Amino acid sequence: MLFWRVKPLDKILETAEKKALTRQLGAFQLTMLGIGAVIGTGIFVLTAEAGQKAGPGMMIAFVIAAVVCGLAALAYSELASMVPVSGSAYTYTYGVLGELIAWIVGWALGLEYGIGAAVVTVGWSGYMNGLLANTTLFGLVQPGALALPPALQTGLFAGGSFNILAFGIALLVTWLLVIGTSKSAKVNSVLVAIKIIALTLFIVMALPVATSHTANFTPFLPGGWGSPLGGIGVLGAAASIFFAYVGFDAISTAAEETKNPNRNIPIGLIASLAVCTIFYLLVGYAAVGAVGAQPIMGPDGVPLEPGSQAFAAACKGSEALVCSHEPLAHVLRLIGWPNLGNWIGVAAILALPSVILMMMFGQTRIFFTMSRDGLLPERLSRVHPRFHTPHVITLATGLVVAFCGALFPVGKLADTSNSGTLLAFAMVSIGVLVLRKQQPDRPRPFRTPFAWIVCPLAVAGCLLLFVNLSMVAKGVFAGWAVLGLIIYTLYSRKRSHLAPGNEQH
Repeated sequence: MLFWRVKPLDKILETAEKKALTRQLGAFQLTMLGIGAVIGTGIFVLTAEAGQKAGPGMMIAFVIAAVVCGLAALAYSELASMVPVSGSAYTYTYGVLGELIAWIVGWALGLEYGIGAAVVTVGWSGYMNGLLANTTLFGLVQPGALALPPALQTGLFAGGSFNILAFGIALLVTWLLVIGTSKSAKVNSVLVAIKIIALTLFIVMALPVATSHTANFTPFLPGGWGSPLGGIGVLGAAASIFFAYVGFDAISTAAEETKNPNRNIPIGLIASLAVCTIFYLLVGYAAVGAVGAQPIMGPDGVPLEPGSQAFAAACKGSEALVCSHEPLAHVLRLIGWPNLGNWIGVAAILALPSVILMMMFGQTRIFFTMSRDGLLPERLSRVHPRFHTPHVITLATGLVVAFCGALFPVGKLADTSNSGTLLAFAMVSIGVLVLRKQQPDRPRPFRTPFAWIVCPLAVAGCLLLFVNLSMVAKGVFAGWAVLGLIIYTLYSRKRSHLAPGNEQH
């Protein structure tokens, strides 16, 4: 059953072979590509979340998440170089582990991309709300005059009622995707530069303050290493902050366009993850040292769960870093640089919508590919007659992203997104080993070094982080998986283009 209905790799490659891409990317270009794809939502938004779970120990969480990502990236790159076509982990597993596992992975990617986009909408709204509450419009209005009512700043399950800005930005991006608007390379380069400049500015301003407030690092592990139920401690923070590294697969998917991929892909992966980890550690150190990041404890002496009603109540009126929805801007305001804090907010507001667009684009294309394989209804792959975009699946995805962003807290959404990502990465790592046994002579432009060590460690790391996700995230993942299996059993299994009688597709 495991290898039931495997879609032959040669058949998958037919499309790619029709259009050969020029190998022109070197190690430096790959490194820049990876940095641009990774730095974004996680560090701008989830620093406060990690602080509430692990306190100053969140810096260890950044390293753990980076190591797991690095291991998975090496496995990912081998399959990406062998099957350089669209569909990501879904396509890889279809060609190696069979249709059922491919369905599970594709369904899980719905959590990675769809819920991941919702995470960014909530993060964007946090910075926009902070800017509205602190701006004076060049002295034309009083501070706070533009602020939205508190009930409209956060979702129903995050202490408010309806996050109107998260809802609005999701609908705007959905509209852009439907009409076919996409980022040009130049615009993307500018947005990457804005993100890097903003983080560098934060480090330069906050790091000197941090070095003179070493008491803020004590206790270093207030939440311990973790809990049997997950969701807190260093491992709980690593499971959340894992979201800050998602995007590195942009490097692995560029394998077909890379000069000497066996050398340059691992350099690009390791270098980009190393640079991003250094950035993240400096930001984490500066934030913790400058204003402190001790978690708010419950009556049992355990950190309150971020995103819970109890945590929202404890944060009312608090200026603690762990309570902030715009942590980096908040830190600069607290240490006496309110205008720079506002500019950090502006940088996040400008840069984050492009991340929403990329994630929603990825979500729609995964389900679009599954629809063309017969696993989802054919109407989902309908293309708009004027805009030539898959408008049906784009609108459906946009509505789900909008309502999730409007109702749920950022941490719960990030954990749920990570659950899908971790499953996909684990399956890809297993797929590498299976293919090494099944087709040892198939050409591999990139070979995972020490695959029989790296891939099992990647699977173990993904499992470790999954176990330490919040109970809510694990519950949502289980429910989503059960729903997916029901749909596959009742609908997709019979309508698959690989099912008996349907092969003419």
